[in-house]
Amino acid sequence: MKQHLIDPEICIRCNTCEATCPVGAITHDSRNYVVNADICNGCQACVPPCPTGSIDNWRDVPKDQAYSIAEQLGWDELPAQAEGISDQASQSLSPASQAPSGLAGGLSVGSTIAPHSAEKPATNLHAPKNPITAKVVGNHRVTLLGTESDTHHIVLDFGTQSFPVLEGQSLGIIPPGSDAHGKAHHPRQYSIASPRNGERKGYNNLSLTVKRVLVDHDGKPTVGVASNYVCDLKVGDEVQVTGPFGASFLMPNHAGSNIVMICTGTGSAPMRAMTEWRRRERTAGTTNSGKLMLFFGARTKEELPYFGPLQNLPKDFIDIHFAFSRAPDPMGHGSKRYVQDVMREQSDSVAALLKDANTYFYVCGLKSMEAGVLDALKDIATSAKLDWSRLSDEMRVQGRLHLETY
Repeated sequence: MKQHLIDPEICIRCNTCEATCPVGAITHDSRNYVVNADICNGCQACVPPCPTGSIDNWRDVPKDQAYSIAEQLGWDELPAQAEGISDQASQSLSPASQAPSGLAGGLSVGSTIAPHSAEKPATNLHAPKNPITAKVVGNHRVTLLGTESDTHHIVLDFGTQSFPVLEGQSLGIIPPGSDAHGKAHHPRQYSIASPRNGERKGYNNLSLTVKRVLVDHDGKPTVGVASNYVCDLKVGDEVQVTGPFGASFLMPNHAGSNIVMICTGTGSAPMRAMTEWRRRERTAGTTNSGKLMLFFGARTKEELPYFGPLQNLPKDFIDIHFAFSRAPDPMGHGSKRYVQDVMREQSDSVAALLKDANTYFYVCGLKSMEAGVLDALKDIATSAKLDWSRLSDEMRVQGRLHLETY
């Protein structure tokens, strides 16, 4: 059999593969993401969304000697291909040739290809074995003091080194020290919050939006290794960076392209990058005639990153709608409102954009928001007499519906 394996040396543990796998073959522990050979059907649905390519690894093995989950969880690197299997034999066992009809290429609702007018990204320039060093030149809290959400805007400078990025890409930060097993920490992934020409125009820098993790997904106290390290960085500190990652969650660049951004919390990072690039284009006199629309959710406005700066953007530049789940919003609509609720309130505007083939949707934030947002889009489309099943398929293959949730 051709066994599907994940390379632990370049995997950034972003959970994309596990969330994408349609048969539940991928699992993980505190160290590694692995594939269960008894479940995997070789469909490759997980391959296109992976930002590093770590998922696209295969070894030809006798079925009764397939690597177990326990073995894979203990790996620090992939085993070499056993000798005696020729390239021709390997090609004849390619996973694509084994994939069941209708599964190859993926089943995800979200696009795994970039918009046709997106700039070509640079990816995987620096792996954990050869990280690039960046210097911290800024660390500012972007949520109010006294709130539970301690979110920071971190600015990293690369000096004379090349680290080209585009809006929608991400990078990895390697925390210093070692884990409970005595192994070096693996990189943690963070979306880039600045446009392609830097946080400060003309400087070789970029920014991140990082929330300090103090509780786990079950609400139990914990200390996020990387998030606390990053949030505590001081100006002048040096950090080890991997990446950049991502070749599909990229913004369109052609004239007349509309962008609808739907996010919560630190999911605002790529949206900030896209908005700032369009704002700089506008300032330079190269205004794109396309529309920008933002749906931004948080528990309260005090916990919403960049709330103040967003209020200062011109109304004719971007159409902004906030949703606060723990307190009444500024417009007096009441409490317990989520981004999908606000989308439904703006259904006429959203429907008009859904009908426009030049509209690109981006969703970024916690995994729990994904179903609600997709249900809202389906309801809005249906009310507008659009076939959501057909439309969502078209948007996915055209690179117009992007989901990045975690």
